[in-house]
Amino acid sequence: MRLFMGLGKVVALLFWLVVIVNLVSPFAKPFDMLLSGAGILLILVHLFEITLFNSLLRGRANPWLDRLQLLLFGVFHLLGIRRHGAKESGHA
Repeated sequence: MRLFMGLGKVVALLFWLVVIVNLVSPFAKPFDMLLSGAGILLILVHLFEITLFNSLLRGRANPWLDRLQLLLFGVFHLLGIRRHGAKESGHA
């Protein structure tokens, strides 16, 4: 599972890199519009995730860093938070 989440984070970073490159030097039509639309849609989904799981993030050591990572990686970071929290509660 850890490999899957790490690979997902790498793919997410590559996606954001491609979106930024598209903003600086647009790709051929219609790919530039499709990529920009996908980037906007993904930002909106990640913002929704942040608002939905805000109570979970408040109890963390660095909630703003977690919010930034959730904005970039989405569910891949969220699964890591839940798994790490389950380990901590299992030791108590």
